[in-house]
Amino acid sequence: MKKKYGEKVQRLPINAGFTCPNRTHGRPGCLFCDETGSGFTTFGGFSIREQLEKMKERYKKKGVKKFIAYFQNYTNTYAPLDVLRETYIQAIDEDIVQLDIATRPDCIDENVLKLVDEIKKKHNIEISFDIGLQSANYHTLLRINRGHTLAEYIYAVNLIKKYNFEIVSHVILNLPGDNIVDVIESAKLLSALRVDGVKIHSLYVVEDSIFGEMYKAGKLEVGTLESYVERCVAFLENLSPKITIHRLVADPPLSGTLFGNWGKTKTEIINLIENTLKMKDTYQGKRARII
Repeated sequence: MKKKYGEKVQRLPINAGFTCPNRTHGRPGCLFCDETGSGFTTFGGFSIREQLEKMKERYKKKGVKKFIAYFQNYTNTYAPLDVLRETYIQAIDEDIVQLDIATRPDCIDENVLKLVDEIKKKHNIEISFDIGLQSANYHTLLRINRGHTLAEYIYAVNLIKKYNFEIVSHVILNLPGDNIVDVIESAKLLSALRVDGVKIHSLYVVEDSIFGEMYKAGKLEVGTLESYVERCVAFLENLSPKITIHRLVADPPLSGTLFGNWGKTKTEIINLIENTLKMKDTYQGKRARII
């Protein structure tokens, strides 16, 4: 960010009031997702402009002058085009240097991308997409009720790249049913598709989710911290060094979390990962055949 914009840039999460196709028509949604839509927006009850202004106040006191408007909660391309246009434009301001749109692979098409491309050119603003993969194992995608296939993810990434938007993909490295082979395959897939960035998550379990109910009933087992660190190292080793790492571990919400990060802080887990890399004399891309 400093290299691109000349100074520190702060990401501001927005709840734009969208929903998700995987939670409509009686569908329960992804097994790990709750009613917040996997978002942590602080001022969700306010308008988009009000949310941004309230968050800007906090960071301007720290000297931050440039911001990214991050449409985080739920699926932020799941609406009619006129609604999307009005929503995105509300976030544009002179100190907003980028719009970051979180969405699902099955909610990306040419019409949405043409609209976003039009906004990018008209308002001279950078636009990126956060898009969930979670696992390259298509059987796991079915088991966790993702509601999209691996093929749809690949299609969406290729379509977004056609318009030269930045793509940041999300993966959860310790999903039930996945093993270290699946983790390595996820790294290889992201490398082959040449995504720009990746957010690596550890599985956390929250109230009001299906995983939450399973966890309370003793029907969901989360792997050990040691196993997560091992998977994270293997993922990094097989990931192209050209892909930017945005996150190494999840950041569970402060309330409503039944299980999160083995009782450790993010910093403690990041230190474990980095120390393991040093101990094994390894690094991102060491085993990558796809660069």
